[in-house]
Amino acid sequence: MEIRYKSVSGTRDVLPEEQPYWRFIEKKIAEITALFGYQRVDPPIFEETPLFIRGVGETTDIVEKEMYSFLDKGKTPLTLRPEFTAGVMRLYLQNGLHMLSKPVKLYSIGPVFRFERPQAGRFRQHTQFNVEALGEQDPAIDLEVMSVAWQLYAELGFSDLAFQLNSTGCPQCRPLYIERLKAYYREHLHEICEDCKRRLERNALRLLDCKVAGCQPVIAAAPVISEHLCPECDNHFSALTSYLRGLGKPYIINHKLVRGLDYYTKTVFEVWAKGIGAQNAMCGGGRYDGLIEQLGGDPTPGIGFGSGIERIILSMKEQGLTPEPLPAPRILVAHAGSAAKTAAIEVVFRLRSHGIGALMAFGERSLKSQMREANRLNAGVVIIIAEHEVEAQTLTVKNLTDGSQEEIPAADLILHFKTLGLH
Repeated sequence: MEIRYKSVSGTRDVLPEEQPYWRFIEKKIAEITALFGYQRVDPPIFEETPLFIRGVGETTDIVEKEMYSFLDKGKTPLTLRPEFTAGVMRLYLQNGLHMLSKPVKLYSIGPVFRFERPQAGRFRQHTQFNVEALGEQDPAIDLEVMSVAWQLYAELGFSDLAFQLNSTGCPQCRPLYIERLKAYYREHLHEICEDCKRRLERNALRLLDCKVAGCQPVIAAAPVISEHLCPECDNHFSALTSYLRGLGKPYIINHKLVRGLDYYTKTVFEVWAKGIGAQNAMCGGGRYDGLIEQLGGDPTPGIGFGSGIERIILSMKEQGLTPEPLPAPRILVAHAGSAAKTAAIEVVFRLRSHGIGALMAFGERSLKSQMREANRLNAGVVIIIAEHEVEAQTLTVKNLTDGSQEEIPAADLILHFKTLGLH
């Protein structure tokens, strides 16, 4: 067979054997967000392109290199969302959520799209769990948002969890730091990569995020922003770290952690876990106190994070964390003869209408062939309907676990299986 079409590079098919991971993670997300009081919202997959340029930042790698943008038939510039936060902020303003009591606590799950080099746990289309808390400046809500991520990974079974943490300052203290950072880098131009030379004038904080090996000694000796925070940012960060110590949550202050989006202020964080090779970060996020104002709203503090579901699954597999299989029908209805097939159809639909999972053997195969299919499907029970059962209005019930067999009145079908606990 010649396969004429294949999935696009950077995308993947989610097959039945992987579905237990997805359902398990989605169930945990629903439980934990409810526990913390977060409500689900679902913004569209695409938005007007200027929203992301303004919200994410036109000098970011996402806007410059990674967005899937196009003109629709009405010549409107649209972009498949490369991240959730800008779209959620638009939703928050447009639908009056900014009128609600604060903080407004929201979460979303859905696909995001970035044109980037596919690698372990990272795809051009991936599914993201996203959390936002809006309208509160208290560092205690930074802790809460971070704790949503922590509790999710803990309940999924991850080990060796730890926070990576930094403060990126605010519009009052960051500019002075950036000027000092630029001055330092201008003294080391011959030692840095071409991307860093470009970032130096366009997005200096991203210099600290460079992964090129030759740039690492320059980064290691660079000025650190924690020494340049204003009193407000310093007090905010000190309070947050004191809360983490009080809860016994391990954290590392990482002066290189700046995240890749322009809207971050003050707190930025990642949760790291064992596994997934070099990709230790399970999620990333931070505070974006000026974003809503940039998009036309009133000054509104906010904090959030995003976590890729595919990356979670990859790390679960590496750590041997296997979810329970999804429930499957344990009853197969086998039949011999046209009248028996009609009766089998009625039995299958009666069982399903009472919430009892059942399968039916299709075609005109022998009973022996249908029994082999029951074994292949790991059915526990086979209901056999042949000419005798049709005439007597009975059903033969065979237990494949112990080989026992009994005949029951067809009218007692539902009561019999509910007594067995198959419902």
